[in-house]
Amino acid sequence: MNEKRISQLMKSLDISREEAIELIQEDKEIDKGSVKYELSGDAAKVSKKMRQADRKKTVYNFDTSNRKRKENPVKRELIAALADAVRDTATDLTITNPERQIDFFVDGVKYRIVLSAPTKT
Repeated sequence: MNEKRISQLMKSLDISREEAIELIQEDKEIDKGSVKYELSGDAAKVSKKMRQADRKKTVYNFDTSNRKRKENPVKRELIAALADAVRDTATDLTITNPERQIDFFVDGVKYRIVLSAPTKT
């Protein structure tokens, strides 16, 4: 035991040596989490509220319904050229997205070509 801590508790709380030692042991058990306290209904609600972090509302709008995506005619041409190149061997060819994706089957296996244009090199 830490004699300095025991004497400090005895002096500040005006308790006996045994009570100070018992207090230190109880504090250690509480710190470990081995002691569970049951709270009443209101106290449990207050405890839960105090443990929650503040959450700020989002100040910007995620609405993308009005946003018009810039078309890329070069990508459309590339997808069309790739579709023409695959058309001879493929069955059930579908251009899913005219600027991005082609789906098709060859010998019963489904394939997908996805074209992407990274913005930074």
